Amino acid sequence: MFEYGPMPPLMFGAMILFLLIGFPVAFSLAAVGLLFGVLGVLNDHFNPSLLAALPFRFYGIISNDLLLAIPFFTFMGAVLERCGLAEDLLEGSGQLFGKVPGGLAYAVVIVGAVLGAITGTVAASVIAMGVVSLPVMMRYGYDKRIATGVIAASGTITQVIPPSLVLIILADQLGRSVGDMYAGAIGPSLLQIALFLLFILGVSIVAPHKVPPLPPEARTKSGRALLWQVAKGMVPSLALIFLVLGTMFMGLATPTEAGAMGSVGAILLAAGHRRLSWPLIRQAMAMTMRLTAMVVFILIGSTVFSLVFQGMDGGHWIEYLLSHIPGGVVGFLIFVNIFIFFIAFFLDFFEIAFIIVPLLAPVADSLGIDLVWFGVLLCVNMQTAFMHPPFGFALFYLRGIAPPTIKSSDIYLGAIPWLGLQLVLVAILILWPQSVTYFLKEEVVVDPSTIQLNVPMPGDAGANPFSTGGGAAPSFGSGAAAPSFGVAPAPSFGGATPAPAPAPGGAAPAGAGQGNALPAPSFGGTPAPSFGATPAPSFGGAAPAPAPLERSAPPVPAPGANALPAPSFGSAPAPSFGAPAQAEQ
Repeated sequence: MFEYGPMPPLMFGAMILFLLIGFPVAFSLAAVGLLFGVLGVLNDHFNPSLLAALPFRFYGIISNDLLLAIPFFTFMGAVLERCGLAEDLLEGSGQLFGKVPGGLAYAVVIVGAVLGAITGTVAASVIAMGVVSLPVMMRYGYDKRIATGVIAASGTITQVIPPSLVLIILADQLGRSVGDMYAGAIGPSLLQIALFLLFILGVSIVAPHKVPPLPPEARTKSGRALLWQVAKGMVPSLALIFLVLGTMFMGLATPTEAGAMGSVGAILLAAGHRRLSWPLIRQAMAMTMRLTAMVVFILIGSTVFSLVFQGMDGGHWIEYLLSHIPGGVVGFLIFVNIFIFFIAFFLDFFEIAFIIVPLLAPVADSLGIDLVWFGVLLCVNMQTAFMHPPFGFALFYLRGIAPPTIKSSDIYLGAIPWLGLQLVLVAILILWPQSVTYFLKEEVVVDPSTIQLNVPMPGDAGANPFSTGGGAAPSFGSGAAAPSFGVAPAPSFGGATPAPAPAPGGAAPAGAGQGNALPAPSFGGTPAPSFGATPAPSFGGAAPAPAPLERSAPPVPAPGANALPAPSFGSAPAPSFGAPAQAEQ
């Protein structure tokens, strides 16, 4: 418990205490972080230089392009909440399924899924469906608990179905792409819709009087009129879903760009339903501003808390505690989901995502858990926060629009079966991870030890590029002279001149074998001195005749003619420089 000192557990406990008191979350997190930062400096448990990173963290939050998708999707949901699309969807679907028992409940689940895919907010789905469908369900004899429960539960599907705001925040906190989180949530979304529909089917079989069909006089449309009513609400919705999700899954748009296109599409739908007005846009913008400001302030407070907590080895403390849970990975997942379920009684999904998830992600990563699957699992678990007291926001939204004849106890008790279905989905995801990972693109993992660099060489494939037909490589010094490239050979300075290489035709070149018969280069026509063809002075002896030159001009003097004696330097007379030599004394 105190392997890393008393400060990490005390700081975590103080954070929980502040939140339970009810003080605003953003300011609670920042206050706890700064308070324990000062205490840590006084106790030499915290390095104050770490606080210098806070301005950079604040700037990183404000400049995060990924979080820009939140106001776009919020604005889109706020516009669609008031544009009349939910009314068209519910009216058409209710008429389509109304003649079977539980038909209105089926319609609510399907419309909740469609609204979740185009709004991304629970409030918009619950309020829109509650206003339209709840009075109709009460009028035709639906059980109060079934009616309120199916509306609240269908609204919470929005938490899992893309483009969910929770998935965007979890992707940011887990360091994964929003596209992967959305793709991983497809399977759980379909499973949750199937569970809800199966529950309604079971109720219609066991207790059909609780979910009666619509009477014939209520089914006023059929044939082409019914198809047109369904298409009028469904086709624009599917087009907007493709505009938002299809472009992301096809790689044509980022989440921020998809949110911007969704906002434009929502405005066009509102104009098509003749609901577009300045008050509607103003209300949507005000709602977007409040939600975005709340998210940013919570992020700023959580980054202060996490910086100090990590600086006090709080991350290592959490990892030590969770990695020693019996049962390994399964034990860790069971503990985390139970912990998230109970802490959701006091914290909403934003606070859990910003406070708890950053503490759990490193432990899950160290245990080899796929973070996309882990994030979707937490998202499914966190949607229960909308369905149980005291912070069940879906129940609060429904209470605000329900007629006085429906008691609050009916709303809370009606949510229990649907809350159990959500927990069943959590168990399915733990036991069947492929329900999430099946829709993910597999990452290509390359083993560096298997990489081979094959550089192609000139010549035929696999052959020695230096071979001339016999396959022998060049000798480079084994006896053959290097090519001259047209330059005259350097003077020998007295050494033996090597014989030139044989001509390509096989004949020996002229002058071969004559030793030092080749003169030095002429450098312009006048022959240069031989520097080696003339013997060294004899210092008193008779000078030998110079070696004959190979050139025709100037003429070479005959041996002994006008021979010049070498200087004697003491015993022999000085050189005559061309005069006839005097007889020796």
